[in-house]
Amino acid sequence: MDNPFAEFSLERTIGLRWTLRDIQARRLKMSPVSDEDLQVLTELGLIELRDEGPVLTEAGAAVL
Repeated sequence: MDNPFAEFSLERTIGLRWTLRDIQARRLKMSPVSDEDLQVLTELGLIELRDEGPVLTEAGAAVL
């Protein structure tokens, strides 16, 4: 599997991975996610936005 974060800096990649972990663990009330992060992760196909909030896709789970 190719690295979906290849175009980002190490710092940005780490932040996006933590965002995925927060979404997976449903910690969004304690750790709100920025709209920009949601947009990036959606465009990469790692999350889907649903009524209950962002949810990891299979690709998103595979990255973790």
